[in-house]
Amino acid sequence: MTKHLDHRIKKGIATTIEIAGSKSESNRLLILQELYPNLQINNLSNSDDTKHLQKALSSTEELIDIGHAGTAMRFLTALFAIQDGKTYILTGSTRMQNRPIKVLVSALQSLGADIQYIEKEGFPPLKIIGKKLKHNIVSIAGNISSQYITALLLIAPKLPNGLRIKLLGEITSTPYINMTLGLLNSIGIKTVWKRNEITVFALNTIKPQNINVAPDWSSASYFYSLVALHKNTKIKLKGFKKESLQGDSVLVNIYRKLGVSTVFDRNGISLQPLTDFKPNPISLDLNNTPDLAQTIAVTCLGLGISCHFEGLHTLKIKETDRLQALKNELEKLGAKVDITTTSLTLESPNKINPNISITTYEDHRMAMAFAPLSVCAPIRIENANVVSKSYPNFWMDWEKCFVAR
Repeated sequence: MTKHLDHRIKKGIATTIEIAGSKSESNRLLILQELYPNLQINNLSNSDDTKHLQKALSSTEELIDIGHAGTAMRFLTALFAIQDGKTYILTGSTRMQNRPIKVLVSALQSLGADIQYIEKEGFPPLKIIGKKLKHNIVSIAGNISSQYITALLLIAPKLPNGLRIKLLGEITSTPYINMTLGLLNSIGIKTVWKRNEITVFALNTIKPQNINVAPDWSSASYFYSLVALHKNTKIKLKGFKKESLQGDSVLVNIYRKLGVSTVFDRNGISLQPLTDFKPNPISLDLNNTPDLAQTIAVTCLGLGISCHFEGLHTLKIKETDRLQALKNELEKLGAKVDITTTSLTLESPNKINPNISITTYEDHRMAMAFAPLSVCAPIRIENANVVSKSYPNFWMDWEKCFVAR
């Protein structure tokens, strides 16, 4: 499905949006619920990734296919490794079978896990024979993917002696690790993080409890971008709070530099343009929040300013090589883009090329990140339904912003 978008309007935009629960929080809590069945979860994400994970957790089959769900692949690899006496074949889409997982598998094997590569060394599909893991110390690179570390953290309290994780080198996406530790702490599991070592203490059972999943800050980013690019706009996003486990809540500070004010109240947040804002070039280190890179880059293009981002090394192993995908699509629109393995530099054109068709590379964030540009120039979004991976209601919520009032 291709979406034709043209929202070059002068009238004001005012609407209220209710975004579902965070995919990141939901998927972590689902693994914890599998380990502690008396944990109840409210406001789960309705994303494809979360649905794939739920389906996998409820399956009685040996073969588990998680499609494009990268989080599910990492978390389930660790979870299945401790299911004593059970055997699983864990696979996914063609793209998933080309996303590396060796760092996590090697870490689990060092703890005693029985995991074999079925086809290509270092990549899914995997054969996992669950067993009791008796070792309690593991070393893992901190600069590859925080999801590898989180996968270990989630199973740690169920290991007989807990787990000590030694993080080697620079640590990527620290907020995502803090999110995991925060969720563990919230259900009664003790953790300690000192320098480059995290300790999770064993806990066999927890008290019965309910946890509410907070709305997804990553999904909020597209509405921040819209407000930045359309100067007569006010959007209310329900349920968001100042205190958040999600690293992408840094949007509040980043988008203030791009002309957006965030006002918190007891019902959520209100986004509106800052008065007398003058766009200036921006330089950011997104090491802790790489999922925001696409949205912010498109916002800068729409504002006509240059930008430079560092800390993007994990983007090459996402749903697609996001650095190359961004370069391809931004240059179609007239920008000059330079990328390295860790950075992106954009010089905006004087005029955005209209009626460009944006290729989404089976990547949900490519579709949503480019949507706000439709207030600057007509564009087309190819394979627009890919948004269901993280935000199934995106296009419905998006159109709410442009309904005549």
